[in-house]
Amino acid sequence: MRLRLHGTPAENQAILAILAAVLDIRTVSRSYPDRPPSTLERIYLDAEPRDRKETR
Repeated sequence: MRLRLHGTPAENQAILAILAAVLDIRTVSRSYPDRPPSTLERIYLDAEPRDRKETR
């Protein structure tokens, strides 16, 4: 699945760490900053659900 995170760089990194605990993150894109004056960015993830046997 492809996910898009949209937030501040700190928010995106924090959520990425949380998602990595429950998903297998295959790739993470570079940061795509929003147009000024926004301080937000977008990053794209390719991820898959973890095997349920590993999370039990």
